[in-house]
Amino acid sequence: MELKEYFQSYKNYFWEWVTDEDISDDSGYNENNLISIPNVGAITYRPYLIGVLKELQPQGLPPLGSLLLVLYATQNNYVNLDGVFYHLKRQTEKPFGRDIKNNDIELAIKFLENLCHLGTSYKKGQNKINLLQTIFKNSHNLVSGNNAELILKVLEKRPYKIEESAIKEELTDSVVSRDIRNLSLLHEKFPTTESLINAMRGIIDEPVLENEVVEEETTVETDKDFIQELIDDPKTFQVGSLIKRIWSGLKIPMRHLSPGEQPIGGISDMTNKGELHRMLLSEFANEDEVFMNRVANNEALFIQREIPPEENIFERIILIDTSLKNWGTPKVLAFASAIAVIKHPKAHSECEVFALGQTSIPISLNKIKEVIENLNQVSPVLEVSTSLNKFLQEEHTEKDLEVFFITNQENLTDQNLQKVIHENRDRLKFLVTTSSDGELNFYKHHKGTRKHLQKIMLPLQELWANPPKNKQKGGRNVSANGKKTDLPLNYPLLFPAPSHKIATFLFEGEFFILSNKKQLLRTYLSGNYYDKHNYEYFKIHRGCEVLFEDISVKPRGEFALARNKQQHYILCQYQKDKKLISKLNINTKEYSELNVTGLNIPDSYRLIYFNKSFYLHQETNSSVFKVNIEGNISVESEFVDNQDIDKNQAKVNIEIAKLNRSGIKILSNFNKIGINTENNLVISGNALTKLYVNSLRLEKNKYNFKLLAEQNKNKVTFSDGSEIITDSRGMLTFNSSSNSIPTFYMPSTDYGYLSLATNTEFGGSEYYLPENSLLKVKKMEDMYSEYLKAFIDQILNYAVEN
Repeated sequence: MELKEYFQSYKNYFWEWVTDEDISDDSGYNENNLISIPNVGAITYRPYLIGVLKELQPQGLPPLGSLLLVLYATQNNYVNLDGVFYHLKRQTEKPFGRDIKNNDIELAIKFLENLCHLGTSYKKGQNKINLLQTIFKNSHNLVSGNNAELILKVLEKRPYKIEESAIKEELTDSVVSRDIRNLSLLHEKFPTTESLINAMRGIIDEPVLENEVVEEETTVETDKDFIQELIDDPKTFQVGSLIKRIWSGLKIPMRHLSPGEQPIGGISDMTNKGELHRMLLSEFANEDEVFMNRVANNEALFIQREIPPEENIFERIILIDTSLKNWGTPKVLAFASAIAVIKHPKAHSECEVFALGQTSIPISLNKIKEVIENLNQVSPVLEVSTSLNKFLQEEHTEKDLEVFFITNQENLTDQNLQKVIHENRDRLKFLVTTSSDGELNFYKHHKGTRKHLQKIMLPLQELWANPPKNKQKGGRNVSANGKKTDLPLNYPLLFPAPSHKIATFLFEGEFFILSNKKQLLRTYLSGNYYDKHNYEYFKIHRGCEVLFEDISVKPRGEFALARNKQQHYILCQYQKDKKLISKLNINTKEYSELNVTGLNIPDSYRLIYFNKSFYLHQETNSSVFKVNIEGNISVESEFVDNQDIDKNQAKVNIEIAKLNRSGIKILSNFNKIGINTENNLVISGNALTKLYVNSLRLEKNKYNFKLLAEQNKNKVTFSDGSEIITDSRGMLTFNSSSNSIPTFYMPSTDYGYLSLATNTEFGGSEYYLPENSLLKVKKMEDMYSEYLKAFIDQILNYAVEN
């Protein structure tokens, strides 16, 4: 789909492009800057629409009409839904109205009403983006992410292109059906406001990771090839399971020989030019004078003709029909055939793939994600003769080009498609047809005639008999019946501080960390130790306690932290590139944002906290922009004594710099837990060892396993009943089968000395000892023998060896 087609307006439809002369656009193109409903009201300005489309682009863009209806229904000001419904219902009065189902219109109207009745908080700021992403995720008639990215890039560079779309065209039934049918299907998916809110919470609770440096984890590498990956994924299993069967019967040539490699043979291999070692032996039987004369006069014969060097430029283009008639099983066969040609072991030529619908769209099938995305691509047209003809009529400068066209067998009965294929038979090298019963037919056009090369009958029922089970996504709340063992927010020990952070803060003498896992952590520095010899390098760093998790924030821009009068934590974020400043109440999840484009804030201004307010501030500059902490966000320009702010900020920077290199590599991916022949506990290839007196750490295991525990989600169980519960945030919980051994805890890091703690006692590295802790501090040697060694001995005495 092209830019003009996506933003196209139509005569007598519910929306149109208009110009608001009072509004100027940053792009410099001020025409057609507003989308409005005739005689009803404005829907949205063009810049906001583009911003929404950029947020939706990764998952694909919905039809513009459907999106506009949703945007209007989710406005927080007065909404005239009756006027919108009038425009929708009048479509049935058009000549093509009989093709539009009244039931679809009624369901679409109910869906818009449900959106309108949502609470105000769900329809503003980032929550509204989350709502739109929830609604249109995996909806029908999506424009693929790649194509959407191309459309938005063209619009960004050439915004005046909208003018072409603003010229209204005649409205067709396919446009109306696409917009209304999409909303009716969404109503079936989200029949109530509660279902919308529940689904939306699923998106809000899921961290949005962008350009994030992920902590290193122990992973298991696999040697699966691409085809096997397709088979193993439930969404691509049907495609992947067909490919090798197609390979086994495919008879089309997979590679072309260059002219120098063409087998010739016979008398045609004789030539009168060549290298001396290729001269016929019979020439040497001549007298010397005769021999010299034949060579001088180019009469001597050589066994292989001299071939001028020539590059073998050979390229394939595969065109896949994505019309409505090619939906379902025929489409699965089409994609399987295309991948079979592209990924064939003997195929070394370049290959491009295009999806044919209303237009030709370049697609890629090199990754699982791309295959899934393009399998869902469907065009509302019944046949693709127009786009096929347009593509074949374009000039292709490739020297050797083979074009494949893959379509449903039934489509060949269409007269328009027959005509296009016949008129372009010299350009269309191969024709592949699919059918719902698994039959593939391969045809070749040669010298104006079509030749049937082969028929492949795929036993679909047999090949699709054992699909893989859906992979369950892990979460912190998910046991044997599909749920993980519940984990507490904090433990008697502090968590290891993460190596990668989004931001660090100093607020009222306390240090806070916003981690890449969207947690708000509190840490502190200390110079007091019970045992300095046990604290590596006498560091002043300590671990962290978790205050909040699953914070809905994007890891970009600048951040500042404060507390309001209710002692709620307020996170302020300034995204310089978007000219957007926002506030999030981490306790209540209340969110507000403000676009500050009109304030013309210089790029050199930084977001800071000072004297119970947030500020956008530049060093040595008395002009600042003050951001309130209480209530909804607001920004005011002020003049202040910059010396006080600069002096305070310098102190803050010095203190925060003390947290540099405070992070520790956390062991968060747990596998193969057991006990080795040295009676040491082994976790993910690392053995717990006592290197020195009063010290405990994880070192690489060098010994074989004596006992292995059975792992189920985040719980591992030994045969005696002892358990270890793993927490990917960096903590292990030990529950012994012996009642005489209480529950105890240990951090999971593969760097530095570790600690052990029960609910009453502590021993080891004081990095993990909470501030103002009431735990009784003991020597690590005593903690080790009383708890960890006793835990291991209980397993060795009562567990069954593997």
